[in-house]
Amino acid sequence: MQGSSDYFLTSGDKIRFFFEKGVLDKKGNFLIPKEKSISKIGHALHAYDPVFKQITHSSKVQELGRKLGLERPVVVQSMYIFKQPGIGGEVTPHQDATFLHTEPLGRILGFWIALEDATQENGCLWFIPGSHTNGITRRMVRAPSGASTCVEFVGSEPAYDDSQFIPLPIKKGGLILIHGEVVHKSELNSSEFSRHAFTFHVMEAKGTTWSKENWLQPTPELPFPSLYT
Repeated sequence: MQGSSDYFLTSGDKIRFFFEKGVLDKKGNFLIPKEKSISKIGHALHAYDPVFKQITHSSKVQELGRKLGLERPVVVQSMYIFKQPGIGGEVTPHQDATFLHTEPLGRILGFWIALEDATQENGCLWFIPGSHTNGITRRMVRAPSGASTCVEFVGSEPAYDDSQFIPLPIKKGGLILIHGEVVHKSELNSSEFSRHAFTFHVMEAKGTTWSKENWLQPTPELPFPSLYT
């Protein structure tokens, strides 16, 4: 378990592969084809893969950042999410600032690009409108050395009312911008269609402190790169 924890905790400046739950037997053999078992690839595609680096730093993204008034945006992480047909796991209600904490809040922005149509059937995103104004009540932080897990949660997890969520289906090629404190989720993909997406998070670095307790940390090998080139 510690090996897999370290694999996650040290993935911020690497390209690594993460699999869905339940796809391996007790001996570590795949129960379904490997290419159909993968959940996501992360967390430094924006830095090391030429295709995703080009997308992240494209003129369209940079222009959007400037229109939003971002003065010194840096890219903190990126992921290719597969949401495999039939097994693509549920993502429970959360706020990105729980995992990517800044002081002050309000400095994290997610770019979520649909690489396939995202529908209610294959696990599109759902949001609680207006929830970005309520702050956060919990954080995921690095666990003390010697702990049985690499991260732990501090604070309380709110109980969300399912009726408050609205779905946001989107066509292939569409972009969803996600405020760091907005509550969102996605359901299990029980359909026969995958729901591929590329997502990355940007932080306004001007006047902002990145928490040293965050699981993800810049490294000498990969300081957070500027969005603008």
